[in-house]
Amino acid sequence: MLRAFLRTAAARARARSTRPDQDDDVLLDAPDDRLAPALLAAARGEHTPAAGLLAGTRERAEWEHRDRYTTRLAAFSRSRSEWLDAWRITDPQDPDALLVAARLAVARHWDSPDRALLLRQLVPAVVSAAEAAGPDPVPWRTALDAARGAGAGHAEFERLWAQAVRRSPHHYGCHVAALEYLAAASPGAHRECLDFAETAAQDAPEDALVRALPLRAAFTCLTTADVGGDDTDAVPPQGLRARLDAAADRAIALSAAHPAADPWAAELRNLLVYVLLRLDRHADAAEQLRLTGPYVTSFPWARETDDPLGRFLQVRAEARTAAAPASPATGSGHPRSGRGGRGRLGDH
Repeated sequence: MLRAFLRTAAARARARSTRPDQDDDVLLDAPDDRLAPALLAAARGEHTPAAGLLAGTRERAEWEHRDRYTTRLAAFSRSRSEWLDAWRITDPQDPDALLVAARLAVARHWDSPDRALLLRQLVPAVVSAAEAAGPDPVPWRTALDAARGAGAGHAEFERLWAQAVRRSPHHYGCHVAALEYLAAASPGAHRECLDFAETAAQDAPEDALVRALPLRAAFTCLTTADVGGDDTDAVPPQGLRARLDAAADRAIALSAAHPAADPWAAELRNLLVYVLLRLDRHADAAEQLRLTGPYVTSFPWARETDDPLGRFLQVRAEARTAAAPASPATGSGHPRSGRGGRGRLGDH
């Protein structure tokens, strides 16, 4: 089944690459052309393609790709770990196998009612592996996530954070982990989260993924009840609202740097659609939906439902209706301006 899905996904992606605004099938968490063969082999219990993929990202210092591929391979291993088990038996000290195994362990413990206890026990081993990984920042992202789940104090988290940024000062995954720690440690610290994200984005190179961090901070703000979360229609304070819009505008510029229907940009664009709709910027959201093409990502839609694909389709239909021009017969409809109708946060 997995083999058929991946082959179909690749074929559909190629067919739609020049027509991203079509309404036919969409693909949830579709792998790119580099990851797909590794997942196909893992489904057969073979680890060699995954090992080659991750070794290549390590040797070429492709840290963002390495982080994303590690996450996807670990997620696959939650239900099909035979390939990873075989890899670790074959080469117990392989840094890439250790990285996937650590990410898998953190993910499994995260869902346990004893999460904090289990992760506190795991943190020393994860940190030791990160220390042995040389210039690679990706193991430190895993260590930061584990420390956050373990309820680490500020001093301990900052020690790990210093190790991460020493290796890669602009690594997106490590910054996301730090942002989530800040949000969890100080509920309601929306301005602090935005300050952190904006500073990281301003200091980063033009093509760095971390320039999307303010969008992630805006998502954190908008999904907190006292700033218009799911159970309230509260309007953010004016100054905060302006910063949320600025974060969305920055992400729109980042999206424009990628081709339409680009699987690498899919998570950025899915998250951007979510934030734009929460800001009632329907026309801007509709444009990002067009650029997204067939690529749907579980994040952020899975935070609301067990059916992220169904939620995306519902949101897409609603966004297109809301962004449609006014009917001459009725004179009603939603404004075409990207920032029209922002008086209240939407229900999305």
